[in-house]
Order: sequence, then structure tokens, then C-alpha cells
Amino acid sequence: MRTFGFSRQNAAAVCVLGLGLIGQTGREHPQAASVIVEGINVESAARAVRSVGGAITHELEVIGAVAARLTPGQVESLRAHEPRLVFHEDRQVAVAGDPYGDLLDKLTHDSIAVSAERVHRLGITGHQVTVAFVDSGYLPYEELNRNDRAQYRILANYNALTGMLYQWANNDESGHGAHVMSLAASSYATTSAHWLAPAGSTENDLTYHGIAPGVDLVSVKSFDANGQGSYADVIRGIDWVVKNRSTYSVRVLNLSFSAPPRSHYWEDPLNRAVMAAWKAGIVVVASAGNTGPKPMTIGVPGNLPYVITVGAMSDNYTPAVFGDDVLASFSSTGPTHEGFVKPEVVAPGGHIMATMQNGARLALEHPSFFNGLMGSYFTMSGTSQATAVVSGVVALMLDADPTLTPDQVKYRLMVTARPAVNKSGKLAYSVFQQGAGVVNAYEAVYSDSTQKANKGLNVADDLANKKHYRGKAAKNAKGEFYIEGLSGYTWTGGFLWSDGFLWSDGFLWSDGFLWSDGFLWSDGFLWSDGWTKTNVFSNSGSATTAGINVWVPQE
Repeated sequence: MRTFGFSRQNAAAVCVLGLGLIGQTGREHPQAASVIVEGINVESAARAVRSVGGAITHELEVIGAVAARLTPGQVESLRAHEPRLVFHEDRQVAVAGDPYGDLLDKLTHDSIAVSAERVHRLGITGHQVTVAFVDSGYLPYEELNRNDRAQYRILANYNALTGMLYQWANNDESGHGAHVMSLAASSYATTSAHWLAPAGSTENDLTYHGIAPGVDLVSVKSFDANGQGSYADVIRGIDWVVKNRSTYSVRVLNLSFSAPPRSHYWEDPLNRAVMAAWKAGIVVVASAGNTGPKPMTIGVPGNLPYVITVGAMSDNYTPAVFGDDVLASFSSTGPTHEGFVKPEVVAPGGHIMATMQNGARLALEHPSFFNGLMGSYFTMSGTSQATAVVSGVVALMLDADPTLTPDQVKYRLMVTARPAVNKSGKLAYSVFQQGAGVVNAYEAVYSDSTQKANKGLNVADDLANKKHYRGKAAKNAKGEFYIEGLSGYTWTGGFLWSDGFLWSDGFLWSDGFLWSDGFLWSDGFLWSDGWTKTNVFSNSGSATTAGINVWVPQE
């Protein structure tokens, strides 16, 4: 068995894109579908749509686009008269958490597994850092309402489905949103004396359930009770976060969902919105996806080279023993289709217990994983949960040093991670599976590195379509993936790879870069021969929509 063999000195979410048309409303043409129209700016896109009689449903300023109801004929007319417009299907997206297992001691083990409790005891819990969650909504439970000092901390509840901001909300019908938010931020804690410590407790043996119990929270609801949301809804949620980042001091954006890539990373409109968030100074943490273990299964937006993409590991049902932890078999694996090594790091994502209301869809459909005896807790697994853990770690880092840039945060997370090694000290999993290893909150918080990740990349040029990039992963004649310029995946015995993070860098994209297994593009979407050429993977097949209750092996 390959394990995460840590020593003291060697220190989710399936989302699927749907190609179906959104239901008709009013007396519109029966062939009308939701389309994302990207222009020079949102005003130009809106003006063009109105010129052909299209109905605008979303203004997506973050990518200079609108979502609108258009027929294929209207799209053809726009293409003929507005050649600078770019068209994208408004695909369906689904958050996904995978329920199984039921271990009571998991409530605090996740914090211990990434050394967050050591940081808490030094007074660093995420204060004055705001984490925004684009998910299925918010649950007004006390461990979410108030931080570790008993201060109310819910700064905003924005509903991207309706486009409205609410002062108070109880709108997580799915349960997924509350679950991931709880993992990152719950202020519940255990002590040696009693199960639930009062808020503000200063006992030295106190262990919080959440990774960053002191953070402020912003909830952005982009998914419904079934865990479904359109590209337009998700992008509108991200757009709202970017616009209001200064108002609410948003430093971290948690994206616990994933979808199969169907274009180059820079052409996907959801990815473009996420790149805009990174460019604005927000640290974006995204799930790798739950479609592993085969290579090249990293989803959108985790396939973006800029963001921190998170895979999942499991404690192997022995939470007190770190030496037998394993990579979760469902955790998606790199490289990306553009040759970038992903994920950057992994975190606990197997049989995770966290807050969920008993009336949530997930709890009702999987009652055996709901634990009502300890309050409202539910056990599930996935890279969604691992992503929330890392968002909490990032908040701790920014609490300790608010001057860190997103690129610096990413570098410190990677350089201090603990890789899985075998008894000989060599990597037990490749960088395409585990990235730099399991996050280590304590080392990341106290790292003094000033170096930056994403060398060779320029997000502003990428967004402006001036330059696009590929990574250093390649495939040899045997079909094996390797990293150009890196002579092996050896571990030096410290916290640095033998050649640094050469594999995390990028360089300018070349049109001649094709995988040997026929990584080619088709000429358009399936439902309309007249649809614009948008680089759909020719080998992707038909997308199948899945909800948040996809099961994975019990690990």
C-alpha cells in the first residue's frame, strides 16, 4: 500500500456540464436556449443581444458578457454582424459531495491532520480575513453565525440565482454549502473536559472543528436544492464577489465544485471569471474533482494554472495514525490538457463529518450518514471537502501576514506541504496525483518565503487574449507522463523538491502542442451546425448531468 508516511521531521465535488436546453419561458421561440455572449464589455454585449430581440437574463461584468435567451438564428445573425462577439453555451453545473462513513472523531481530526490546531494555540484563527463560498447557500447555525470570539461574522448573503442580496438567509436546501463552510470555519471546539467548548475559550487543549474559526464569511448561493446551477449563475456569483471584495474584505474564494473541461482553459467563460478574481487579488481555492484516478481528469476551474487546486487524501479509517494515510482513489489527477501539473496540494477529503441540517436534501436522501445525536452533522467525502480545508489554511496564512499576494500564498502552501513518501524516502505518488503533498498549516503560516508561484504566467495578458500558456508536462512514446526539465520525482529530505517548482511554471502556448493520444478539438457544439467554433473536446462524448449524491469507494 502506498501511504502518506509522515514523520515529525518529514513534515467535492463532482460537477458535470450538461448540453441540454434550459426550459422555455413565456412565448419565446421553442429553440431558444441560454447563451453566454462575451463582448468588449458588458454594455456592448447587451446592446448586440437586444438588437436581435434576445432576452438578457444575467449581466456578467467580470468577463464582459451577458447571458441571454437566443435562438440559433439569432446567434447566426449576431455572428454575421458582430464578429468580435464570442458565444458560449450556458452549461449546467452541479456541486457534488459524496456521502459515506460515520466517524465521530473526524470532527476535530481534520484540523489536527493539517496542523491547524498548533496555529490556533498561538492565537491565529483567521480574524479580519473574509472567505467567500460560491456554493448552495448558507445555514444559520451558531458555529457558522459566530466566530471563536462569539462575534457575529456573516457579512453578506448573496443569491446569484435571483440576483438579490439578503441581510439574513437560511437557503441551503442542498446541505453541501453548510458542510464545506463548516469544515473551513466552524467555531465549535472540543476540550479535554467537555465536547463543546464555549466560544472564546482559551484552554490550551482546545481543538476547533473548523480550520479557521475566526474568519468572516460571505455566502454566495449559485446552486439549487439539487446541487444544480448554470454557468451564468455561477459566473454572476463570482462577479458579485469581485465587485464587492473591498466592501467585505474578501481575501479567499472557495470553489468546491468541478466540471469536465470542454475547451482550452482560457476560453471557458467560468475560468475567465475565476482568472479575473485571481487578478483582483483574491486567493482562489478550487477542487480537483472526483473523477480520478485516471490522468487528465482535473476539472474546471481547477484546470486553471493560476489557482490552488486541491485533491483529496484519506486517513484510512485510522485518524490517530498518520503513517497509513492514502490518496483517495476518486481524487482527480493531472496533468491538465494544457500540460500543467495539478493538483497543487491535497488535504483530508475522506469520510468527513461536518454541519448539515436534518432537512437538507443530502441528509434526507442518505439518512444513514446523518448523525442527529451530536446535533446536525453529516458524513461525506470528496475534493469539495478537501478544498474547504485548504481555504481555511489560506485564511490562517493571511491572518498571520495580510501582505501576502495570491502567488505568494500558493508558493508557501506548496513549499511547506508534506508529500507521501515510502520507506526509502521516495515519492509514493507522483506530482500529478498529490502535487506537493498534504498541506501543513503550521509550516505554511510560519514560512518566511517571499517567492511567488506561477512564474512565466501573466493573468492580465491571459485574460486580454494576448498570451496563453502551457505547462511542462509531456508524454513519452510509452504513453507515460513526465515533466520537461525535471530529472525525476525525488524527495530531498526537506521541504523542497530537488529542482524547486519548475513543474509549476508555464510558458507560451504553441498550437503544435498535442498529446500523443489524439488530443484534438472538434469544430462546434452538437445541437447547432451553425454554432460558433468553440473548441469542444472531440473525445469528450456526451456530458451526463450528475447531482451531489454520487458515491465513491469507501476509503
